[in-house]
Order: sequence, then C-alpha cells, then structure tokens
Amino acid sequence: MALNLKALLGMLFVFIGCCSNVVFLELIIQIDPGAGNLITFAQFLFIALEGLVFTSKFFTVRPKIALKDYVILVALFFGANVCNNYAFNFNIPMPLHMIFRSGSLMANMIMGIVLLKKRYNLRQYSSVAMITAGIILCTLVSSGDVKDNTHHSLKVDTSYSDFFWWSVGIGLLTIALLVTAYMGIYQEVIYKRYGKHPSEALFFTHMLPLPGFLIMAGNIVQHFGIAWSSEPVAVPLLGAIGLEWKFPLMLFYLLCNVVTQYVCISAVYVLTTECASLTVTLVVTLRKFVSLLFSIIYFRNPFTLNHWLGTILVFFGTILFANVINQVRDAYRARRSGKGRFDTAPVAKKVE
Repeated sequence: MALNLKALLGMLFVFIGCCSNVVFLELIIQIDPGAGNLITFAQFLFIALEGLVFTSKFFTVRPKIALKDYVILVALFFGANVCNNYAFNFNIPMPLHMIFRSGSLMANMIMGIVLLKKRYNLRQYSSVAMITAGIILCTLVSSGDVKDNTHHSLKVDTSYSDFFWWSVGIGLLTIALLVTAYMGIYQEVIYKRYGKHPSEALFFTHMLPLPGFLIMAGNIVQHFGIAWSSEPVAVPLLGAIGLEWKFPLMLFYLLCNVVTQYVCISAVYVLTTECASLTVTLVVTLRKFVSLLFSIIYFRNPFTLNHWLGTILVFFGTILFANVINQVRDAYRARRSGKGRFDTAPVAKKVE
C-alpha cells in the first residue's frame, strides 16, 4: 500500500529536522563544547512551553496517564538527555557520539535479557555482535587521538589526563544508552496500561524535569554567558529597515537547534503512528548515516578506515536486526503475487 501524504511529510521532516538539528548542535559544540546542559535546558523549556499551550492548554486538559506513573519515566528521560549532551564536555567528537548512540539495539537486547528474560534468535544475536564490535572499534580508534576541547575561558589545570576525561565521556554515553533502553521498556508498560498518548507524554517528560535544572543552574548560567559573548551577527529583518541589531552567533545556533529538535521529535512521532516499524527503522537509520556523512565531510572531522569499518558494522547490524532484507523481499513477492491475480494474460506474458 502506498504511503499517505502524512507519512511522506513525516519522513521529509525527519531528514530536515533531525539532520539540521545535528548540524546546529555541532556548530554550538565547536564554539563551546561544555554547553551540553544549556542545550538540554533550552530544548526541554521550548518543548514544555509548546506543550503547555497546545497540548495541556494551560493544564485545563486532564492527563490520560496518571502523573505518578510519569515520575520514573521523567527521571530516566532527564538523566539520559543530560548524560548525552554533557558528554561533549569530555572530549567526545561528534562522529563517535553519533555512532555510540546508534547502539540502542544492543542496549535494548541487554535490558530485554536481564529484565524481561527474553530470548532472541541467531540473526538478532549476530546483528548485536556486529553493532557491539563496530562501537568498540570506533571507540578504540578514537581513544588514540584525544584532545582537550574545553572552551578557553574555562580551562583549568588538572592532574588528570585528557584520556581520563574522555573515558568519563564514554562512561556517560554508556549510561545514557542503557538508561534509554530501560526507558523504552518502561514506556511499553505505561502504554499497555493507558494506551498511547505521544503528545501528552512529550509534554510531561519535558515539563516535569525543569526543576531538576536548578542543580546545574550555575553551569547553565556560565555557558549562557559564553553564548551571549560569542561573535555577533546582524539580523537581516531589522537591517532591511535601517536598524542594525547584533545577535550573538551561538544563541542563534541554540535557537535553531531547539526548533529543529522539536521538528525532529514531532516527525518521528508521526512516523511511528503512520508507518510500520520497518519503515521507521529504515528512515531513522538512513538519517543517522546522512548526519554522520555530513559531519565528516562538512566539519572535516577525522575519520579513518577503521572508523568506516566500525560504522559499516553498526549500520548493517541495525538493518540485520530489523530483518529489513527479508521483509523487503517478502513485501516484493507479495506485491508481485498480488499483481498476478489481477493482471490479464497478455500483460503477464509481456512482463515475462
């Protein structure tokens, strides 16, 4: 069956929103690698305000899921996002960050075996072994070229090496990967109990953690100061009427990152409701690969032959786990057999 317009638009905006989001994230990280908490806070605040107006309607709409059931989900979601973004503060390059986050299937399998006592077939074990090997290879290769990327205004003398802090960053990414996998399992439990309410979940998972940012308020204010003092750029709209207003470049990138993050999340939610899981897996995997290529080519991030080998293992492992090849082949056969029942004999002869 052909994809509907809503699904096609969802795919389009996954690429536009998610790919551009990664671009703006890397632009921010190039200016201030330690801005992870500022980025996370800005994203949560924007999505919470949007949900307050359009989903909750200023808390006049009663939630379908009990607030007490959101508590664990919110804690997991908040922790995973903080760890993912804060990892940039520990000398983690963007390509390695993207490859590491592509290991979600590996984490999901570990959680499935440990918590749900699930059993998997040989194909799934093989695919996860490929993903694990790819991530380990990329990590080991990256460990040989670790550089301190701390913003010049925040550099401090420390007795620990750059490699030590890089290892802390890898630890944060590992924790985020496992927490995200557990969050997926917990989400399934909630959805089975209450049904799926993606817009509501999006709002509450971004609104409820906002007080948690008070813990890192000092860090957020510090990096907002760096953003405010970044190179100014002229705003074209005001320049057109003779007014010149300079806007800090990093704040502009931050605003674009927040908006594209919202577009990305919304588009993925559309895909999950309009498309089969196979389609979602293909689109998201391809999007990650495009983002990785852009990061390597445009931002000239170092990427060796071993990095490419690790990347191929990760992405082909993902495709193997989702059984994409067999499902595409079966869909093609079903379509051909379907045509055979309705086509006339002359046409069938012509096709042969």
